[in-house]
Amino acid sequence: MSSTNQLKKLYLIGGGGHCVSSIDVILQTGEYSIEGIFDLKENIGKQVLGYPIVDEDKNLSKYVKPEHYFLITLGQIKSSTLRKNLFLQLKELNANIATIISPLAYVSPSASVGEGTLVCHQALINAEGRVGVNGIINTKSLIEHSSIIGDHCHLSTACVVNGDCHIGNDVFIGSNAVLEHGANVKDGTVLSAGKFHRSKEM
Repeated sequence: MSSTNQLKKLYLIGGGGHCVSSIDVILQTGEYSIEGIFDLKENIGKQVLGYPIVDEDKNLSKYVKPEHYFLITLGQIKSSTLRKNLFLQLKELNANIATIISPLAYVSPSASVGEGTLVCHQALINAEGRVGVNGIINTKSLIEHSSIIGDHCHLSTACVVNGDCHIGNDVFIGSNAVLEHGANVKDGTVLSAGKFHRSKEM
């Protein structure tokens, strides 16, 4: 655990339910000090788990400094459009974008996790798994060996991506969904929760 003056200053973008889960993961890492949250104008002054909503995202540029980091904590139910637009906005501003991996998750040394992705508690990314940028790898989700997850994807709680799968960009996989070995999923696909998904059905 780092001392307070060594912690990186982190701003969160999105103050809803996913923000609550994200804060818990962030605190477990012991690497960041949460400085504030961006949300809707009418929510400025409110708090999420004791952390203040300080501004709306249209004013992000005012907060971009070399010592500041940002994480998109807006949830992604089906469409990735809002999260994707925020990510592109941060890139245009040359902002530091945090990548957060829970110490309660397992990421193989031969796996990779892209910029801005959040890996939640008890998630598992196995050998040679690859995850793109700005993703959500939610609680207890499993990515098996050699599977590739594209950019701006949300793997919901306890979903299973078996080995050698290729998941495109902007994909949403529902909770407890299971993908068969070697499945290929096209960009923008939404896979239902609680089902076994075969390649020929995608």
